[in-house]
Parts: sequence; C-alpha cells; structure tokens
Amino acid sequence: MENKRNYQRELDNIINNLKYSEKKPVLLLHSCCGPCSSYVLEYLTQYFYIKLFFYNPNIQPSGEYYKRLDEQKKVIERMMLADYVELIEGNYDPVNFFNEVKGFENEPEGGRRCEICIKMRMTEAAKAAKLYNADFFATTLTVSPHKNAPYINKTGEEISEEYSISYLISDFKKKNGYKRSIELCREYDIYRQNYCGCIFSNNGTDNDSKKSGR
Repeated sequence: MENKRNYQRELDNIINNLKYSEKKPVLLLHSCCGPCSSYVLEYLTQYFYIKLFFYNPNIQPSGEYYKRLDEQKKVIERMMLADYVELIEGNYDPVNFFNEVKGFENEPEGGRRCEICIKMRMTEAAKAAKLYNADFFATTLTVSPHKNAPYINKTGEEISEEYSISYLISDFKKKNGYKRSIELCREYDIYRQNYCGCIFSNNGTDNDSKKSGR
C-alpha cells in the first residue's frame, strides 16, 4: 500500500547511488516557503545543484506573498549551505489558483482544495524542471507534518510520468527534518508564518505559533 512505503529510505538509496556519479545532478526544487526550505536546502545541497523554484499563487494577501518571498531570499543568503542555490521566482498568479480550486473553497484544510493546490504547484515545478534542463524535480512540502506525504509523492510520480522528468521521492520531516527547520529559523531569524497560505486557511482559527512554517 502507498502509505506503507518508506520514502526516506527510497531517497537514501537514490542519494547513495549518486555517489558514483561524476558530477552532481541538477534538482529543480519547488519551495512552499523559506522555513520549509531551510532544512531541505541544508540537506540536499550536499548532493545536488539546486534551482529553487518559488511558485505559490495560493498565498494571500499579496503583501504576505512578497514577505514570504523575501524570507526565502534570506534563507539562501544567510545560511551556510554546501553549494550555491539559484532562486527562480514563478509567476504570482492568484487568479489561476482561485480558478483551480473553485467549488472547493469550503473544504477543510488538507482536503480536496489542498490536493488541487499541491498538484498545481508541483506540475509547474515539473514544467520548470524541463525548461531548465534539470535532472530531477521535487518539493519541500513533505517537510511539514501537516502535509500528506503519500499524496504528494503519488502526485509527483504521476506528474513525472506525464512530463518525462524524474521525480525525487521524499519525506523530509524524517530524520528530525521539521525540528531542524524550526532550529534554523531561530538561528537565522527567519519569519515562520502561522497559516498555510490561501485565504481559506487564514480563517482566524489557525494561528497557533507551533503550526507556523507549514
């Protein structure tokens, strides 16, 4: 069954095989936010040249989007990473997001609306990976304990087949990845948001600081 897979072990196997490569492969990594990217970049820059793709049209209001983009830049600039990271900003097109999730506005967080949003962003990441001649695409989303890793990985594998680009399997919250992201945000003074991003998740009831950096 899908939810019985050990995604971290699968990632470990991929990384172990990379040790025999003559050069680091290029990874187009979709980032949902600076906090989630912090640990993932610390981890993966050891093994990949990373093009970090910030594509999040779900984030509202626009001021929040640009604040999170600035925090993403801080992560890259302030952290002592194993290799250079190139930041690529995708189009900020919230109208497209609203069109995609139309009819699912009242879904609970983690429901169908979120699945549509995740697939939309991962699809754009795969397209960008093809455009930039990357060897793999992936997303930081699995570092969050609030996100469904089996769904994200299943979606990534389906998109991989559709666009003929290798998907890097992950469950970045393993090996204390989420805990490490919190530590890094404290160390480098990175803002950790208290809602996922869209106006439907920012309903005034999800402001527990423990959930920030989602």
